[in-house]
Amino acid sequence: MACLTTLFLQVLSNLANDYGDSEHGADHIGRKGPSRMVQSGFISKSQMKNAIGILILLSLVSGLSLLYFAFNFGLYFWIFLSFGLLCIAAAITYTAGYRPYGYIGLGDISVFIFFGLMGVCGSYFLQTQQFNWLLILPATSCGLLSTGVLNVNNIRDIDSDKIAGKYSIPVRIGRPRAVLYHIGLLAFALVAAVVFVLLNFQSYFQLLFLLSLPLFLINVRAVILNKDPIKLDPYLKQLALSTLVFVLFFGLGEYLK
Repeated sequence: MACLTTLFLQVLSNLANDYGDSEHGADHIGRKGPSRMVQSGFISKSQMKNAIGILILLSLVSGLSLLYFAFNFGLYFWIFLSFGLLCIAAAITYTAGYRPYGYIGLGDISVFIFFGLMGVCGSYFLQTQQFNWLLILPATSCGLLSTGVLNVNNIRDIDSDKIAGKYSIPVRIGRPRAVLYHIGLLAFALVAAVVFVLLNFQSYFQLLFLLSLPLFLINVRAVILNKDPIKLDPYLKQLALSTLVFVLFFGLGEYLK
């Protein structure tokens, strides 16, 4: 149920992003990168609104079911319900609505909180109903790697975002500093995971996640060298899949320790 709810929220976020960028002008005709559904006219704005409404409903049904199985209707049910509503609001208002926070450079901190701290620590609490402060370290890893995916997207879209008035972090600091920022995101993600293992060391299996290191090096090299926005497209997917490999190896290492 936790995975299903996360999936619905992720799809909701992507649909709302497509709609919001079309509404506010970031998906204009000069934008480089893959075609967006509303921008291209493949889906109308009203159809996309309907799809967003369906995903909101699915997220609520899935999330409420998850919370009921975890907490029944106790105090934690209502606390986590408020977190869930925040997640839905964050997914929608990133680029959609009157004042989308993605247009003022707050997308990175939102991704870090919801994909990292809340995703990892919240899921752990749902399963165990207890909290371990050390979990902030792997949560930080997940949050930083997820932010890295967004950063690759924003580096690719620097020129078109400037025109649309979307002031992402790369737009604000420029491409050279955005590349350094990207290196820092991935490096600190791995450092946080290593520190967590050192503080909880029981077996060398816990270091299995280091097998994913070459994948991140490939991504960093691509971000440094590929200044043509179109050539960066494959590396959004590559970093997302690399993050999945990291998470699977990290979890497997903890299981085998």
